[in-house]
Amino acid sequence: MKRKIKGGILAIVGYILSPVSWWNDLFVNIPLAYVFALPFRFFSKKLFLPAMILGYWITNVIGFIMMHHGVKDVISKEKSKYTRKKLIKDILISIVYTGVVVIFVLKGWLKFPTEYFK
Repeated sequence: MKRKIKGGILAIVGYILSPVSWWNDLFVNIPLAYVFALPFRFFSKKLFLPAMILGYWITNVIGFIMMHHGVKDVISKEKSKYTRKKLIKDILISIVYTGVVVIFVLKGWLKFPTEYFK
């Protein structure tokens, strides 16, 4: 029961960080990416924007990984050890998810919410 509750919380936080929730960018991911990029600004002004983009991508990937593990904890009956191989697999899955989201946006299947009412 404890694992299922932990998994549910992990999945919710992952959902909030992931690009699946359209509203998260303004309130969560962009502020986190901004904070992530601030130290890079001290080294060079040119590093700020790439660091912010990297920070934004990292928050989205972490969100996908958290959702994946949270749902797995809720659904699965057994607990397994988290290995380096599983981490690499999770990162690859997150990259695929990111690619799917990009394709959806480029195809026009995923739009900003106000665009659905035009």
